[in-house]
Amino acid sequence: MTWLLYGATGYTGRLIARRATALGQRPVLAGRNAAKLVPLAAELGLEHRVFDLGDAAAVRRGLKDVDAVAHCAGPFARTAEQMVTACLDTGTHYVDITGEIEVFEALHALDARAEKAGITVLPGAGFDVVPTDCVAALLVAKLPDATQLDLAFLMGGGASPGTAKTLLEGSGAGGRIRVGGEIRNVPIGSRQVQAAFPSGTRKVVSIPWGDVSTAYHSTGIPDITTYTWVPLPAPALAMSRVLKVGPLRGALSSAVSKLVRGPGERALNGTRCEVWGRARDAAGNTVTATLTGPNPYSLTVDAVLRVMARLPGLPTGYQTPSRALGADFAESLDGVTVTVDALH
Repeated sequence: MTWLLYGATGYTGRLIARRATALGQRPVLAGRNAAKLVPLAAELGLEHRVFDLGDAAAVRRGLKDVDAVAHCAGPFARTAEQMVTACLDTGTHYVDITGEIEVFEALHALDARAEKAGITVLPGAGFDVVPTDCVAALLVAKLPDATQLDLAFLMGGGASPGTAKTLLEGSGAGGRIRVGGEIRNVPIGSRQVQAAFPSGTRKVVSIPWGDVSTAYHSTGIPDITTYTWVPLPAPALAMSRVLKVGPLRGALSSAVSKLVRGPGERALNGTRCEVWGRARDAAGNTVTATLTGPNPYSLTVDAVLRVMARLPGLPTGYQTPSRALGADFAESLDGVTVTVDALH
C-alpha cells in the first residue's frame, strides 16, 4: 500500500516519518513548505510532494496514486475538511491525529459519503483519542447499560507546537460535555472528580477533549465528561477566560510557534501517560479502568503506523479507533498496560 504523510515537517510528522523509515516503510512525505520538506525527504530517502491544502486541485493531484493519507497538519479545524474532501473525491483512506471535538463531529457527518466512496475516515488515531476511546469501549463492554462516562488523562513530557496552538485556539469556545446525547457548552473546569490513576489519586477538572464526541459514537453512553489534572487550577481556569479575547490568542499562538519545540528525546523516553475511566448505569453499578503508556507522542507514532499498516482492510465510513480496531487496540501498543476493575 502507498500512503502519504501530510504535515511531515511538523513535530509529530517528523517522528512518524523517521520511525516509519526505521521500520522499512516508505511513506510519501508531503506538506506546504518545500524549504523544510525537501531536506527531510532527502535525509530519509523518501518521495515528497509539495502542495497547499488551500488549493483543492493541488490536493487532489497530491493524492494521485495514494491509497491512504495520515494527516498530521493541525489545527485540524482549519485543515481536516480540505483534506478529507479530497480523499472522498480520490477514494483515499483518511486518518488523522486530531483531538478537536468539532472536527470529530464534522467528519462523523460525512459517514454516508465515506461509505459511498468506499473509504475509511478515522480521525483521532493518536493519543487523541486512542487510549481514552479504547478505555471507554472496555468499560461499556463490562457495563453495557452504562449511562454516564467520566474519562481523565495525564500527559507527561510537555506539548508540541501544534498541540499548544490547537489548545490555545480552542480555549475561546470554553468547555464541552455531553448530556442526554447532546454536546453542551459549559465553563472549562466546571466539573471536578477524584481520578484514581495508577500513579495516585488526583483531583481533575473538566476540559473539552475529543472523547466528548468519539466516546458517544463508540459506546452510545449519553452523558460524557472529560478531565485532566491542572497543577494550578485557579490561575489556569482564569487564563481560559482571558483567552476568549481573540487578539490575545493570536499573539500567544505566534509566540508558541517561536518558543515551543515539543518534547526532546529525553522527555520522549522518560515520561509516560495515564488514563482513568469510570462508567455508571442507572442502577448505580460502577466499573473503572486505568491505562498507562509511553509519552503521548511516542504512543501517537506507534498507533498511527499500526493503523496505516492495516489499511486497506478496516471498515469503511466514519470510524472511531475502538470501532475500527477493537477495544483492545490500545493495549496492543508498545508499553501500554490496561486494567479493568471488577464491577461494583
